[in-house]
Amino acid sequence: MEKRIVFHVDFDYFYAQCEEIRDSKIKGKCVAVCIFSDRGGDSGAIATANYNARNFGVRSGIPIMLAKNKLKEQDSVFLPADFDYYSEVSSKAMGIIEKYADVFEYVGRDEAYLDVTKKTESDFHNAEHLAQQLKNEIRNNLKLTCSIGITPNKLLSKIASDYKKPDGITIVKPEQVYEFLSPLKIREIPGIGKKTEDVFAQIGVNTIDDLREIDVFDLNKMFGRKTGGYIFNSARGTDVEVVKPRAPTIQFSKITTLKKNSKELEFLRENIEELCVQVNRIAIENNKMYRSIGIQFVNEDLSTKTKSRMLRNPGNNIMELKKVVNQLLEEALVEQEMLIRRIGVRISEFSDVEGQSNITNYF
Repeated sequence: MEKRIVFHVDFDYFYAQCEEIRDSKIKGKCVAVCIFSDRGGDSGAIATANYNARNFGVRSGIPIMLAKNKLKEQDSVFLPADFDYYSEVSSKAMGIIEKYADVFEYVGRDEAYLDVTKKTESDFHNAEHLAQQLKNEIRNNLKLTCSIGITPNKLLSKIASDYKKPDGITIVKPEQVYEFLSPLKIREIPGIGKKTEDVFAQIGVNTIDDLREIDVFDLNKMFGRKTGGYIFNSARGTDVEVVKPRAPTIQFSKITTLKKNSKELEFLRENIEELCVQVNRIAIENNKMYRSIGIQFVNEDLSTKTKSRMLRNPGNNIMELKKVVNQLLEEALVEQEMLIRRIGVRISEFSDVEGQSNITNYF
């Protein structure tokens, strides 16, 4: 069987790094990129910060006022997020990265997976050389640094890319998987958050090595079959998901900052239905129908949650959009613990409106 080699490329403190490129005078200072709310003043949260700021406890998700307090004696800069600019830089970077892949999978503005099995002839030494070439080209052309995990699968590469940040390369060969994973905290497994970590801590399970001692049947009892199986396999570095060709998705979206943090259904429904009207109007103005509908929460700590659904047939009927969005909202709130700060609606998977409206738009 062919030995697969997968890269996970992850840009270091991407938004703040983009700002350092735009204004070289701020490099060396504590740089924090902020998402200011519509509530005025310093209301809002930190989107990301450079490593200088992180050394003083400034992290993604903390309130801007708290971050300013932590950096009050430091040479610091607080900048509003400029997502159009970050997308422009990302597009240039992804254009470079894609050239190095047999299969390229876009994940977000600052990360991507690459299957490089053929380009490297399944050789990890060749893979390291290829990764360094990629990093050099990005640095020379865009002045950006990134970290790369090189392993046999996506799960491990995601974990490995975070291992030697910033500007690192981490290689984990098949025979090194257990040794690499064993000492890591269980929260290093993608998808395991504080709630799950606390459950394990109560039974003395703190590292991935500890986690391997738990039988898959016990994990299924604790978390259900799907999640239990995922945790069991992840602790062993097993991931069968392949790198799939994926480019940045064209979508129309609207997001708003709530007047207060909340998870009350009726309050959220009132806000999200207005967003439905706005995105549906954009679709109609662009002569588009859509099949995919999604909602997004930005929680009070700036973590995000998304939920989406595909329509049977494309359409652009506002009543159908509101109906699906309200269903998604109700489902998403079932296990929602944190208060929600921002809420959004997006539509994608477009097709052009041709002639008369499809009759399915009205049902």
